[in-house]
Amino acid sequence: MSVQWLGRASRRAPLCLPLFSQPVAAGFPSPAQDHVEQRLDLNGLCIKHPQATYFVRAKGDSMVEHGIVSGDILVVDRALDARHGDIVIASLQGDFTVKRLCLHPTPCLQPGNPAYPPIAIEEDNPPDIFGVVTFVVHPARPS
Repeated sequence: MSVQWLGRASRRAPLCLPLFSQPVAAGFPSPAQDHVEQRLDLNGLCIKHPQATYFVRAKGDSMVEHGIVSGDILVVDRALDARHGDIVIASLQGDFTVKRLCLHPTPCLQPGNPAYPPIAIEEDNPPDIFGVVTFVVHPARPS
């Protein structure tokens, strides 16, 4: 799965929308609640380090099992140190990709689709990590 650069995040005036205290059941329905717990600004939720955050659009199907499909917007934080299990933006010989970083038992960039093989991380030629994916934005309703 490749990525398309969309630009850096910037701080904007907060747009606080209602966050209801009662979660919505994804299984069986639960009684509705009208209680607003707080107001939520998605910029504040999704962007912790504005100067180090950027957006890219995913392209391809190699990460579908990790909830990333072609066209999704990825929120990427360069201020975070990539850890085992993180989804990262990596560059391999100048080509950018989004994959899960696996450091053990064998270091690799792991796709989220069995149709694609893992990309081995070579000790003498490691990939450049360009940030950790912190949020995935995709539409629930087709345009």
